[in-house]
Amino acid sequence: MSEPTYNSTTERVQTWLDGRTLHIRFNNPARHNALSVDMWEAVPPLLAQAQDDDRVRLVVFSGAGDKAFVSGADITQFEDMRAAKEAVAYYEKMAETTLMGIADFPKPTLACIRGYCIGGGVNVAISCDIRIASTDSVFAIPAARLGLGYRYSAMKNLVDLIGPGAAKDLFFTARRIDATEAKSLGLVSRVCESDALPALLAEYASAMADNAPLTVMAGKAITREILKPSPELDHALCASLIRGCFESADYTEGRTAFMQKRKPVFNGR
Repeated sequence: MSEPTYNSTTERVQTWLDGRTLHIRFNNPARHNALSVDMWEAVPPLLAQAQDDDRVRLVVFSGAGDKAFVSGADITQFEDMRAAKEAVAYYEKMAETTLMGIADFPKPTLACIRGYCIGGGVNVAISCDIRIASTDSVFAIPAARLGLGYRYSAMKNLVDLIGPGAAKDLFFTARRIDATEAKSLGLVSRVCESDALPALLAEYASAMADNAPLTVMAGKAITREILKPSPELDHALCASLIRGCFESADYTEGRTAFMQKRKPVFNGR
C-alpha cells in the first residue's frame, strides 16, 4: 500500500514531505506572500492529514522567495472580504480556524522566517512552537494603523510569548523591528545569516526526527495546559471590543487609506 501524498487545494500554498518534516510554503511572491482566502483555507486539511501521519514529526511554515515570510493580508481581497459585516465575520472565522489549528496541532511546528513578517505573518509565526529567522527579516503588527480589530487569541499568543510590556509596545506603536530586536524580545528563538538558514532549519528537522515523539508531544500539550486562561476571563467583552473596531468609521478610514497609500486620519469613532 502506497504512502499518502500531500496535495494543497491551491497553487499559492506548496507542500511536500522531506523525511519526517512536512513543509507548508506560502507561495504568493508577487505580493510578498500576502495571505489570500484560498491560502488560509488550504492549511487546515494539510494539518489534519499530518496529524494522523506517523511519518511527520515536524511541520515547517515558510514563504516562497527571499523577500517575505508573509507580509499580511492580500489587499486585493481586502475590500471584498473585510468591508461588509458578513465578510468580516467569515474572514475572521477562517483566519481563526487556521491559526488555532496551527496552535493546537499536537506535533511540533516551526516558522522559518526570511524577509517581511508583518500582520498575519506574525500571527502565523506566533501560532507555531518555534521561530527561526534570517538577519534580513522585518517584523511588525500594523493593526493600529488600519483600525482593525486584533483577535483575543492572537493577542494572547503574543502576550504569552513576549510578555505584556513588549506586546503593548509593538501593538500600540505598530513599529517595525529587525531580527536582532525580535530575538531580544523573544519573538524568535534564533537568528542567522540568510545563507545559513537552511542549515539551521535542518538542525531542527534532524532533532525532531531523532527525538521521542510521544515525549515531545506530551511536553507541547502540558505547556498548552499551563497557558490556559483564567476562568474569570470575559470572552464576550473581548469579542465585543473587536467587533466595535471592525464596525467603526476608523476601520473604514484605515482600510481606505491603506488602499490609497496615504496616512489615515482616525477620529476614534
